[in-house]
Amino acid sequence: MLDPTSKDLEESMAQEEKRKLAAEPSKGVTSSTFPFDFGRIPHKARRPLKEIIGTSKNRNSMESSMEWNGNKFATEMQLKFQSQQEELEGLKKELSSQKELVRLLQQTVRSSQYDKYFAGRFCDGGPKDKLELLHQKDNQILGLNNQLEKLTLEKDSLQQEVKNLKNKVGELNEQLSMLMETIQAKDEVIMKLSRELSECEDQASSQGGSAQLSLSSSMNRELQELDRLKDSLQGYKTQNKFLNKEILELSALRRNAENRERDLMAKYTSLEAKLCQTESKYLILLQEMKTPVCSEEQNPHDDVVAQLLEDALRVDTNEHPEQTYFKPHMVSEYDIYGFQTVPEDDEEEKLVAKVRALDLKSLSLTEHQEMSTGVKWENYLAGTVNREMIRSLELKNLIRSGIPHTHRSQIWKWCVGLHVKKFKDSADPGYFQGLLQNALKKQNPASKQIELDLLRTLPNNKHYSSPTSEGIQKLRNVLLAFSWRNPDIGYCQGLNRLVAIALLYLEQEDAFWCLVTIVEVFMPRDYYTKTLLGSQVDQRVFKDLMSEKLPRLHAHFEHYRVDYSLITFNWFLVVFVDSVVSDVLFKIWDSFLYEGPKVIFRFALALFKYKEEEILKLQDSMSIFKYLRYFTRTVLDARKLISIAFGDLNPFPLRQIRNRRACHLEKVRLELMELEAMREDFLRERETNPDKRDLISDDEEDG
Repeated sequence: MLDPTSKDLEESMAQEEKRKLAAEPSKGVTSSTFPFDFGRIPHKARRPLKEIIGTSKNRNSMESSMEWNGNKFATEMQLKFQSQQEELEGLKKELSSQKELVRLLQQTVRSSQYDKYFAGRFCDGGPKDKLELLHQKDNQILGLNNQLEKLTLEKDSLQQEVKNLKNKVGELNEQLSMLMETIQAKDEVIMKLSRELSECEDQASSQGGSAQLSLSSSMNRELQELDRLKDSLQGYKTQNKFLNKEILELSALRRNAENRERDLMAKYTSLEAKLCQTESKYLILLQEMKTPVCSEEQNPHDDVVAQLLEDALRVDTNEHPEQTYFKPHMVSEYDIYGFQTVPEDDEEEKLVAKVRALDLKSLSLTEHQEMSTGVKWENYLAGTVNREMIRSLELKNLIRSGIPHTHRSQIWKWCVGLHVKKFKDSADPGYFQGLLQNALKKQNPASKQIELDLLRTLPNNKHYSSPTSEGIQKLRNVLLAFSWRNPDIGYCQGLNRLVAIALLYLEQEDAFWCLVTIVEVFMPRDYYTKTLLGSQVDQRVFKDLMSEKLPRLHAHFEHYRVDYSLITFNWFLVVFVDSVVSDVLFKIWDSFLYEGPKVIFRFALALFKYKEEEILKLQDSMSIFKYLRYFTRTVLDARKLISIAFGDLNPFPLRQIRNRRACHLEKVRLELMELEAMREDFLRERETNPDKRDLISDDEEDG
């Protein structure tokens, strides 16, 4: 609604003052300023409020004075009082409704006056004023429409809320009814139990007289039994105290006995280790005494020395000679890996092997005095029962210290699976068997060479020593399947030894994937091809590392022009197989299968550092080269070698090895290309020159 101007409001106020003076005051509404007669509105005659209140008070006073006449009269008066209060409340509600009616009428009169005012202006004003008023009314209508829409939306939301509340009320009523039913059921149960309890009490009261006598007698018996049990308990406590004292004393004695036994076992182990060392020296002494000297006279003690040497070199057997001068520690014919400990042919080699076996036993006995690595492995594997093994620093340190014989098969299989997971996932089920069937059906060029090398693989191992040995057929299957998978390589001498070592702990298929790991994952390309390109590159990388890590030894070799790559080439090609003793070999393979080819460089350097001082004492090339041919078989302390490889030679970054491989690869390729060109020139010259036709190359001679 539009507000009137100040001049219009003054005129309207003046008119209203005149109307107030002319109008009669109305008793029904004291505050009304409008000239309407509210007395014309029909309504029932009501008594004044003060009179009603006064009457109610008089009645209350009368009722209070009559309370002493009886409860019945007081009750009637109380009911009348309540009815009067209800009537009073009704009057108050009617008064409030009359006030609301007056307020609405006032608003109606005010709006009619405004409409009249604006209508007068609309009739008296010009076209512009009319147009302006119409615009104001339109704006007012739009505002009211917007307000109406808002109110409509609010009404809808309130209706939705009311609906939701009704639904909640319905749910609550259902829950209430369920609870009421539950309460009713519980009340019935309570009533039933109350009745049963009352019946039981009645029966107990009727039987109480007769049961009282029997109860008193039974209580007397129970009291006597209780006294007897107390006496027994006291006796048992005294006996238990004495037995506990005895147990404590026996436990102390047992602990002392265990400590003494532990000390004696340690002492026994130490003495046995010293005895093995003494026996090895004794064997060396016997050999020196048996060596002939430049004398024609026969030593009378030669027969005794020969008999002592024969007794010392005897291996474990069930046959006992009737008379022996001395019986040292017997050495079994084969070790736990199946390798022959003492050779059968050469007596001097037998003596060296026996000395080596005794030294190894002495080292193993010394190691057992400390905490065994087997205990650490048992604790680690116990923690991986419910989870898969993952690469970790703890696992790497455990593997570097050596995997126990009982767990090596499991750990090797896990390591191989870790490296060839992508190959195995992409291969079809039964992939190995399929390759083997294809290789058996159709012979390939590698089959003949494989058959020739089977018995030459590990002749000193009982699993591969004869055509009927159990490992020969497994070795054949794995090599044939691999030659079918890699026709470019086919077969290379050295692969047979890698597979033979893997088969000592793995099944055929796992050994096949182990060979795939070494050839296709660890080693560079062309490592086992006809040119052995990768192997030649690694020898040059190793020479660089020798000059950095062991500069004195490298300079010593350079001074005497010793090409030690003739010795180390086979180390890298077959990962030290037939180069070191079996205990050291398998510890190297443990780390190799987990960490990769960098381990070969570490242990090759460690072997030279292990014997560095002995090599530096040699002062001519012939003695140096002769020593290099067998010195690795004299390295027996695996713990010391591992400490050198993974401790003294650090840092050892793999990135450096890769960079040097790339650098030397190009040089070796250029050299091979030059050699190939020289070979072709030689062949052409031989064809053209009749004098050189009888000359043949090395490759033709091998063919």
